[in-house]
Amino acid sequence: MEVRQTRARAKYIRIAPRKVRLVVDLIRGKRVQEALAILKFTPRGASPVVEKVLRSAIANAQNNHNMDVDRLYIKEIYVDPGPTLKRFRPRAQGRAFSILKRTSHITVVVAEK
Repeated sequence: MEVRQTRARAKYIRIAPRKVRLVVDLIRGKRVQEALAILKFTPRGASPVVEKVLRSAIANAQNNHNMDVDRLYIKEIYVDPGPTLKRFRPRAQGRAFSILKRTSHITVVVAEK
């Protein structure tokens, strides 16, 4: 039997991958309705971004592949590091400390059970 799946991606999100992974780990393998409920009540900055990507994957499944939304679950969800923005902060005695502003690429794959 063929497993039907679809995905959605958010690229160049200005949140460090380490912080996004904390949210992503909460919903991996869950049904989409349960995952959306978890994201709604998770008090982290990455939650709205991950929720938006998940909703996009659900919409792709429904509109592009005619999948049943009630049977969808999160097959894969992962966060890859994007390019890092390098900035400098002036410090005492003419020194400069570097600041790394990290970005993330979030990928969500949903499939039918």
